[in-house]
Amino acid sequence: MSLGRTAPHGAACGHAGGAAGAAPPAPGATPALRKLPVVAVLATGGTIAGVAPDAATSAGYQAGVVGVEQLLAAVPALGGVAQVHAEQIANVDSKDMTTALWLTLARRVNEVLAQPDVDGVVISHGTDTLEETAYWLHLTVRHAKPVVLVAAMRPSTALSADGPLNLLNAVTLAAHAGAAGKGVLVTLANRIHSARDVTKTSTYAIDAFQSPDVGQLGWVQDGRVEFQRAPLRAHTTASEFSGGSAGGCAVVSARDGDASERTALPAVEIVLSYAGVTRTAIDALVAAGVRGLVVAGTGNGSLHATLQHALAEAVKRGVVVVRASRVGCGHVMRDAAAPDTALGFVSAGSLNPYKARVLLMLALAGGLSSPADVQRVFDTY
Repeated sequence: MSLGRTAPHGAACGHAGGAAGAAPPAPGATPALRKLPVVAVLATGGTIAGVAPDAATSAGYQAGVVGVEQLLAAVPALGGVAQVHAEQIANVDSKDMTTALWLTLARRVNEVLAQPDVDGVVISHGTDTLEETAYWLHLTVRHAKPVVLVAAMRPSTALSADGPLNLLNAVTLAAHAGAAGKGVLVTLANRIHSARDVTKTSTYAIDAFQSPDVGQLGWVQDGRVEFQRAPLRAHTTASEFSGGSAGGCAVVSARDGDASERTALPAVEIVLSYAGVTRTAIDALVAAGVRGLVVAGTGNGSLHATLQHALAEAVKRGVVVVRASRVGCGHVMRDAAAPDTALGFVSAGSLNPYKARVLLMLALAGGLSSPADVQRVFDTY
């Protein structure tokens, strides 16, 4: 397996065999070691790599400080789960996640998974934008092998830090044959979630990540993995944005140096409906050349009259408008709280505004722009 490369954003990269950086088992190693699955851990920073002034501090810390080698060394039990190879893709606070880094990450995940001796990938990430990155990869990874995002709610220096156990569970899940074909997964606090459904629901709780309405996929604990359900919506190998579906066109190329590689995504912004809202933000965004707008409406995606009028005008100027909800769970019914068909709006269904933005960017990047075409995408994914 060849994972070595120069990581972007000034991050260092390298290899870690097992949990402490030793070389992976040689051909003459014991049969038990040779049979261990191979899991690549791609680190991007976040709270799991955070450092606080003292062990009693769990809120005031700097994210994205600890390197992947140190993260792995803190979990010696990994050596009995998989042959772990590590790479530092970035080391950022996930509040500062960029679409450029998304593109880099998707390409690298596809490159790594294409290697026949790799069984799965784990991505360590910050919690703030984890659900967005997970859904992005859910639609752009073109392989059925397990991809698992993992994070922590407490920094690595905190008393009872949750990162080490979460990381052990993530590698266990990525090495498990039953995790294949289920799209991108997220695990924290022993729970397994689908990237499409999961969202952060608390600013401090260890079990902050939940899947409202539909619930978790299963659980992982003490080396055991169990699934209670599987995702039904299209993803990964069936996604037109990964190039996996028939007639699909990959938005992300997996080939280094390809002149056709995308370096940016279409501009899509999120606006909010609330009491007394004005059209100022919409007018400014349309004037700035935004390609799409996701509106987080009240209730069933309902819109203030002033906002609805401005959005209808934006559609006439070629902007794609997707109607989502600011409510924490539920779905937005098409042509219910707003006349979507008449105004050319698209319903986000059960996607929250942040994931709706991800899907709209991909649809626009894939050359889709009519309300009918974009609605078909939202009904599919």
